[in-house]
Amino acid sequence: MHQFFWYACVMAVDFRTHPDRYRHWRLSFEGPIARLGMDVDEAGGLGPWELKMNSYDLGVDIELYDALQRIRFEHPEVKVVIVESLKERIFCAGANIRMLGCSPHPDKVNFCKFTNETRNGIEDSSAHSGLKFIAALNGSAAGGGYELALACDRIMLVDDGSATVALPEVPLLGVLPGTGGLTRLVDKRKVRRDLADVFSTVEEGVKGQRAVEWRLVDEVVPTSRFAEVVEERARELAELSDRPGTGPGIELTALEREVGDDTVVYPHLRVDIDRELRTATFTLEGPTAPPPSDPEAAVALGAAFWPLALCRAFDDAILHLRTNERLIGTWLFETRGDPDLVVAYDEFLLTHADHWAIRETVNFLRRTLRRVDETARSTFALVTPGSCFAGTLAELVFAADRSYMLEGTFEDSDLPEAELRLTGMNVGPLTMDNHLTRLATRFWGREDALAHAESLVGKALDAVEAHEAELVTFAYDDIDWEDELRIALEERASFSADALTGMEQNLRFPGPETMETKIFGRLTAWQNWIFTRPNASGPDGALQRYGTGVRADFDQTRT
Repeated sequence: MHQFFWYACVMAVDFRTHPDRYRHWRLSFEGPIARLGMDVDEAGGLGPWELKMNSYDLGVDIELYDALQRIRFEHPEVKVVIVESLKERIFCAGANIRMLGCSPHPDKVNFCKFTNETRNGIEDSSAHSGLKFIAALNGSAAGGGYELALACDRIMLVDDGSATVALPEVPLLGVLPGTGGLTRLVDKRKVRRDLADVFSTVEEGVKGQRAVEWRLVDEVVPTSRFAEVVEERARELAELSDRPGTGPGIELTALEREVGDDTVVYPHLRVDIDRELRTATFTLEGPTAPPPSDPEAAVALGAAFWPLALCRAFDDAILHLRTNERLIGTWLFETRGDPDLVVAYDEFLLTHADHWAIRETVNFLRRTLRRVDETARSTFALVTPGSCFAGTLAELVFAADRSYMLEGTFEDSDLPEAELRLTGMNVGPLTMDNHLTRLATRFWGREDALAHAESLVGKALDAVEAHEAELVTFAYDDIDWEDELRIALEERASFSADALTGMEQNLRFPGPETMETKIFGRLTAWQNWIFTRPNASGPDGALQRYGTGVRADFDQTRT
């Protein structure tokens, strides 16, 4: 059971779990096929609501995310994942409406964001890990349930005369499909715009052959043959995968974490909270030994393999602070360690990029860094003596809204002068949601500046060189450092949190628009705004009156 405390719809959530503690999912394995069975415990919600009809809240999605991570790392033999329901004649009714109606706005936002990231992670695994996903809809899938299916590679709907797919949010709830539904319809499944319009305003949904003709599902199968055909399609997809087919995998052992009043401490990461300035300082520790001799030695290290261990801690810390420390508006990124060892690990990851475990580690790094891009917090990187902002860790400098680098050293310090170093990890695998590297995003439309930055791969840059190459925002000496940083943090703390969130999210994704940037930059932004409007959340709004037998009273004024 997830550890949480419930006070007036505000919860402290622990994102760590294990299949032994799942209440809502059943995970099983049949050779190259994993089955993720959704069987939501009605009484197992994170708040005062019943999770009827396989509806879900954040706790259900935490288990789904954990299960996906375990498939990726612990089961290299798995090539196809069947996402199915263990309840009869219902796949999933979507996000729990009582939860949406009861929860304060920040809870809705964090719920939608985490759910989006989990769905996007399914697609990332399909694109980069050799894992394919089948949504086996043995009954109706509505709202977020259908959105979960949309994240899969193939959607199979039982043809029993009643099973439908639906996105009923507009006609039923006065909101939008908040986890990418509209975007995936037209961008991913290539549903015609006019048909998508009809589909999204039909409360009862679409079933049978029409669902196939409109590209809403890939095929419909009679009840009598449904299980058999799902199995056939899974075997066919498994033949296309380059996953190894055998073990051993990497067991994701329990993540060590100590939470104090103002600290969160992991083996490779420490977070210190300043509640007066409303800052959280993330100090990421570099490796203390060279990388293992080969990928199999990395697998033998298991969850202690440094890039994986650090990434697990960083991912958990992001989710913990994002959800449970909402008043902490500015995150500061620092590192400590030997940059030469970080570079050595990057070279190891690049050299063995085709090995399944190394590939999964790099994919995990990419997805976790994207969480930084998608988080509604101001982010500053502080490059100081003794830091190891090299390669993968240098991505935090480019992900940050601002970066500060010390020129020289601090008085009475024997730490080595700060340096910034690029590796091949900065020019390839760690792309953002816009499918560009952070360097390409930083220098969008400026090919000469990008080419110059990429030419510096392998060179240790001091503060002056990094600033001249436009890789950091400011370079200060020790005389100005403390005052300049203090002024910046005090200024940030004085601004409107809402205005900062809007500003930061607008600035972080220049360049081409992709399905992912639409989902985070457009759809969820509008979804979150619509959630605050009286038509949805007011006393006479749809989320409040749903299930009461009284229709919502909409203000029909167009904004």
